[in-house]
Amino acid sequence: MSRVSTYLELSQDDSAAHKFYEVLVDGATVTVRYGRIGSAGQTQTTTFPTGEKARGAAAKKVGEKVRKGYAPAVPGGRAPRAVTRRQVASAPSTARAVAPVLWRFRTGSSAFGIHVDDDRCWVGNQAGDVYTLDHEGAVLARFSLPDGVKCLVADDFWIYAGCDDGRVYDLSAKVPFAAYDIAADVDIFWLDIHQGVLNVSDCDGRLTVIDHEDEHQWARRSQGEHAWMVRVDDRAVYHGHQEGVTAYAPDGSGQLWHTPTRGGVLFGWQEDDAVYAGTAHHAVQRLSKATGAIEATYACDSAVYSCAAAPGGRFVFAGDAASSVYCFGRDGTRLWKLGTGGGSALSMQYRDERLYLVTTDGSLVCVDASEAAVHAAQQGTVPVARDVKLAAAMPAHAPATAATAVAAVTHAPAGTVVVECTQEAGRVRVHVVSEGYDPSWNVQFPRAIRQPGGRYVVDALHPAAGGFYRVRGDIRRLL
Repeated sequence: MSRVSTYLELSQDDSAAHKFYEVLVDGATVTVRYGRIGSAGQTQTTTFPTGEKARGAAAKKVGEKVRKGYAPAVPGGRAPRAVTRRQVASAPSTARAVAPVLWRFRTGSSAFGIHVDDDRCWVGNQAGDVYTLDHEGAVLARFSLPDGVKCLVADDFWIYAGCDDGRVYDLSAKVPFAAYDIAADVDIFWLDIHQGVLNVSDCDGRLTVIDHEDEHQWARRSQGEHAWMVRVDDRAVYHGHQEGVTAYAPDGSGQLWHTPTRGGVLFGWQEDDAVYAGTAHHAVQRLSKATGAIEATYACDSAVYSCAAAPGGRFVFAGDAASSVYCFGRDGTRLWKLGTGGGSALSMQYRDERLYLVTTDGSLVCVDASEAAVHAAQQGTVPVARDVKLAAAMPAHAPATAATAVAAVTHAPAGTVVVECTQEAGRVRVHVVSEGYDPSWNVQFPRAIRQPGGRYVVDALHPAAGGFYRVRGDIRRLL
């Protein structure tokens, strides 16, 4: 049997894509391998009745890709996208007491991603695993993403994971979807999403903004490199980098203010009227969102890897490079310093008198931050930390792709919404078919499953401020 292989890459110089597509014909079998350059990709194999039919199907697949801009290439000739993993050191804590840790969940790999909401705690690690737990530490679900998780962010109901493969995955339903695909020349450090608009900070100190249709909107280069912070609200995009924090108008029309900070910014947090910058020079600084003025400085004893605040800035927390966690009053007075009991806090979040940390050993740690618990810890009395165990048989939800299509239904159940994919000016858009919605609005929808003429059933749609709909719940193909 003859074996014929055709290897293509999306190779335009200005393309945001960074993908390959390979078709191997072996007798009557066609194997397609595709994905991001530098990765193993995904594989599909189909067997045809005859070798002639197999060659015809392969030629059709290659022709479709060539018409989309793919071109013949040599495997390994084009470099994979740049990925900079944050290099951190963690020294033993100098605090005299250990924090009152209630429970600890070890993810098995270094982790930066954390989000805590009313119902769940989320943690994502560099192995591509995302776990959800309840507030008492019981493991609820697991997602398995194709690459390491940079960060986890929330935008109203929706939860997103930014990964090293350049994609941002929507984790709000049972099956995750790639919602955004970031340009290959953007070495992602951090991201935030507001009203469906993605804001990405990168290694070179750039800020890149992408809309709900995964289309580039604008970009700016700030004064400093290594931009680890980006936070967004209705008023501005707040970009933290080696030279401080810069605020830009949400539409990219200009810079609103720039404030140098005490050292390069390593982490950022925001409240309604202030942003908090954790810096390499042993401090967290609170900046006014309106003017950029520094309103308070919270002095630590080592470089600050993470920070957070209680609502209204009543308390401000910091995690340093020496495995300590701090609590300050709003005015900058240090209230306490305690050891984490296991590594430095790379990310953190405060909620309901608890402080949730992700540490350098990849653990999600829940600390009792109530006044009584901290006072007892300072006296040397702490609870016995409970180690949360992961059920070995827990299934991992992997992202849906065009190859692993969503479930199909023959009719739309009561209360659901029908949407349809249409070809418009070379792009496949999605609009609502069901009554009671504006049919002119686009629907933010996974690109991997968009097919012209295809109809899908979604659990619910919610309007966004930018004049489009967002899917909430599961997606099923309507036959």
